[in-house]
Amino acid sequence: MKTIGDLLVALLLLSSHSTYGQGPPARDTRPPTQNAVKVYKLGPDSLPQQGVPKGKLDGPFLYKSQVFAGTIRKYWVYVPAQYRPSKPACVLVFQDGQRAINPNGVLRVPTVMDNLIHQKEMPVTIGLFITPGQRGEEYPESLDTRNPNNRSVEYDSLGDTYARFIVEEMLPEVGKSYNLIKNPEGRAIGGASSGAICAFTVAWERPDQFRKVISLIGSFTDIRGGHVYPDLISKSDRRPIRIFIQDGIQDNRNPDNLARDWYLQNQAMVAALKEKGYDMTYVFGEGGHSDDHGGAILPDILRWLWRDYPK
Repeated sequence: MKTIGDLLVALLLLSSHSTYGQGPPARDTRPPTQNAVKVYKLGPDSLPQQGVPKGKLDGPFLYKSQVFAGTIRKYWVYVPAQYRPSKPACVLVFQDGQRAINPNGVLRVPTVMDNLIHQKEMPVTIGLFITPGQRGEEYPESLDTRNPNNRSVEYDSLGDTYARFIVEEMLPEVGKSYNLIKNPEGRAIGGASSGAICAFTVAWERPDQFRKVISLIGSFTDIRGGHVYPDLISKSDRRPIRIFIQDGIQDNRNPDNLARDWYLQNQAMVAALKEKGYDMTYVFGEGGHSDDHGGAILPDILRWLWRDYPK
């Protein structure tokens, strides 16, 4: 039986001509198309709404990591209007935080959270938006929403290093000021591109800490070995992870090197997760390597992730 969240996602995706389902799509080995990349537009749940209490976005704060020694980064903390210190709040960590919070961007995660928390379609959740690390003693203001120079090392590498950074450094840092839930079912992590494989790696390595994952145009490719994940998933015991995967048929296609073909690697991820019985769903649209499709459906991604969590 489909849940309300499933139906909401399905209705939205029917209107955007995307592939949606609980099982893997038919393996699509078509070469890259020459068609214009589809543009996806934001819906009302990604825009400020009258009568919706607005949360507070604190930051940017600077943080010098010990796990990633010699780096500095920025982070922001979103605190919903409904947060009360007496009750632990759920947690959503988003990579490439400088893009995720951009009020003129296509993700606009704090605004989406305002609307869904008000609608009681996701629990009261504190958002933690983190940039990748910049090597050196100072964070250049000239970067704006662009990527710091340690991004690939942190995001594309397999293993538990980034998970340790989140669990041992960032959560305790934010936990000094806010009451964060300890239950991993109340913690979600997400990102786009390399930020998406990074989010999955955190949950893969530490399902005792995070069990909900948002993957947008995920770089499950041979940048730093991430193409091994489908095979690794198939050969490993199933983790208690719930994951939503989004990608587009024109996402960085590479018929000469399939391990560097973003679309095919995301298809392989879906097939492997389905084979092992993961709580997984996916959307394959018509876009390229862009945040706009993920941004357009982000409200329904969050509805699906939190569909059975107490509100």
